[in-house]
Amino acid sequence: MERVISGIRPTGNLHLGNYFGAVKSFVQMQHEYDSMFFIADWHSLTTHPTPEDIRRSARTILSEYLACGIDPEKAPIYIQSDVKEVLELYLYLNMNAYLGELERVTSFKDKVRAQPENVNAGLLTYPCLMAADILMHKADKVPVGKDQEQNMEMARLFARRFNRIYNVEYFKEPESYHFNKHAVKVPGLNGTGKMGKSEGNAVYLCDDEATIKKKVMRAVTDAGPERLNQEKPEPIANLFTLLELVSTQETYDFFNEAYNNMTIRYGDLKKQLAADINAFCAPIREKILEYQANPKLLDEIAAAGAAKASARAAQTIKEVREIIGFRV
Repeated sequence: MERVISGIRPTGNLHLGNYFGAVKSFVQMQHEYDSMFFIADWHSLTTHPTPEDIRRSARTILSEYLACGIDPEKAPIYIQSDVKEVLELYLYLNMNAYLGELERVTSFKDKVRAQPENVNAGLLTYPCLMAADILMHKADKVPVGKDQEQNMEMARLFARRFNRIYNVEYFKEPESYHFNKHAVKVPGLNGTGKMGKSEGNAVYLCDDEATIKKKVMRAVTDAGPERLNQEKPEPIANLFTLLELVSTQETYDFFNEAYNNMTIRYGDLKKQLAADINAFCAPIREKILEYQANPKLLDEIAAAGAAKASARAAQTIKEVREIIGFRV
């Protein structure tokens, strides 16, 4: 069975865009691949979070992914910093990475522009740490978005370079697994663009019913259709996309027909959409709260995942040390 590894950066709560864009596919992948997921807390140090933020964020992400349906018995979840071997492989990959190629990475250049006062070495060598996370487990596939494709190219480059330098065929070149066929671009509630944390247009899986209703009722609309069967402008099309995701086909058809015959009432549409989003999120929200109320269980799940990840990682480091020439 092919191996899949995916990192989850602890950057706050999951929203509907995260769920339909990736998490739903993760849940499916655990039945089709030898899957393993990790919470990338070392990566988060590039923005200098406090220790309290790191611990809280790791537990938050863990509870939400479990609530969404990831089964740690099928797909272990571990915290990156619990697998110390990753740092040793990170060191070896750094030794064979060149300053010029790291400086040309688009995500690094973007971060330099976004946070010029905090251009740290971790940002520069981010591709090396990401490659260590992947190559450590000899993963066949890595679920990534388009913004991470260049870092995947770097991981493949580092694998080839290691093999060439030491004249071995040890590391395989991991493939990018794209969600294009399965994932949905979930629009935000502000009328344009996709749902996202920084855009302030997201509905979070942990939002309560009142919060969801408030957010949806404030969603951007227009004055209504001006002719029969008019094409929907982006703000309205976005609401209908959300309907497709969380409502019944009957509900979607009802409002679609009302739009086409110019009898639609956006207030009614929003009330129904809010109710349907809440119905979708409610069972996930309930499980999130259950997991968050049991930090001991979360720690046990993370520890079990770390034990499985460390076993693989220890074997990889043993073999890498032998290849390089260090004492095992």
